[in-house]
Amino acid sequence: NGLRVAMIAYHTADHSNWVNDEPAAARLVRRVAATHDVVIVSFHGGAEGGRIHVPRGRETFLGEDRGDLRLFTHTVVDAGADLVIGHGPHVPRGVEVYRGRLIAYSLGNFATYGRFTIRGATALAPVLEVELGPDGVFETGRILSARQVGEGIPEPDPSGEVARFMRDLSTDDFPESEAVVEADGRIRRRVEPG
Repeated sequence: NGLRVAMIAYHTADHSNWVNDEPAAARLVRRVAATHDVVIVSFHGGAEGGRIHVPRGRETFLGEDRGDLRLFTHTVVDAGADLVIGHGPHVPRGVEVYRGRLIAYSLGNFATYGRFTIRGATALAPVLEVELGPDGVFETGRILSARQVGEGIPEPDPSGEVARFMRDLSTDDFPESEAVVEADGRIRRRVEPG
């Protein structure tokens, strides 16, 4: 519809766009935001091993620096990112709205097909729908619940477990956020855009 959309990916390895180099991330996002209407940032970060909460400060896993995700996500939003989507811990994590922009700290795994253990939180497979305004401000969203079964094949989950799981994490980890996650997975802003 005439909008220029950019997507930038970050990783925990320094041979790519590095999640641990916040100044470089800010420079790149600023440069891309100057020529695009919407900027989406995806990142691989956060400690593995069932760590569902987003801590304050750096996360490590098996000696690897997996990022200070609150600092990284806020830095890229401050630089012009409109939507930030994380993955890496292999479990869903909470969401927040920061400066009018939605940050999903981890969407976990969706389809692993036999590679990972799929029980508990690692079996949850959220799908995120997001509506942004023309200026990139988060308007509304929804967490659709799915679950990996068998060898890791995703199926819809009518119980809505992952939506409630992410609602509870969002409330616990980001009580100051503008995001409100309903039990049915709807995401709205506490402060309406305007």
